[in-house]
Amino acid sequence: MNTPRLLAVSVGVSAPLGVRARGGNEAVASAIVKHPVSTVARPDAVAVGRLGVTGDEQVDQSVHGGLDKAVYVYPIEHYAFWNTVRGQAGLAPLPPAGALGENLTVEGLLEGDVYVGDVLSVGEVELRVESPRAPCFKFNAHLGFSWASKMMVQSGYTGFYCAVVRPGRLAAGQPVLKRVGDRVVSIEQMHRLKHRSPQSRLF
Repeated sequence: MNTPRLLAVSVGVSAPLGVRARGGNEAVASAIVKHPVSTVARPDAVAVGRLGVTGDEQVDQSVHGGLDKAVYVYPIEHYAFWNTVRGQAGLAPLPPAGALGENLTVEGLLEGDVYVGDVLSVGEVELRVESPRAPCFKFNAHLGFSWASKMMVQSGYTGFYCAVVRPGRLAAGQPVLKRVGDRVVSIEQMHRLKHRSPQSRLF
């Protein structure tokens, strides 16, 4: 099995995001739109502190950010799924990194591969795996179709949030080394436990 690696580091700042409302459309603040600041082609080192990647903002810290959700990690393997769904909706493919609102785009590290409490080492940084993402209405607006959140719940392609155990610097292209914890529940299992409703109820 190949060692997982970091493909990109992305950050975003608060900006208006158009969402559907009862009276039409309205703008809400969101930092879900992110752009890469370190890629395999240009592996600039990026600092990560206790509250996340330097230069990244989290607007609503009740659902994103804070110590337990400081860094959001997403597997590149799921991009094909989202591009297929966007194509069916008549939309263009996603940008190659940061497009799901993630800070770290990784390869070879899926939701079933990591358990709550596992520690991931990338460069100088250590991250503790905490929880799967629970998408909100802003995710629908960002992806461009109203059923995006339901598709994330149904597919289980959630990515996962991490706490920063050791701040430092990391860069795209570096390996992601895993130190296993108690291995009680994986991110995939935690997501399924939270969403036990039949899939038919999601649509």
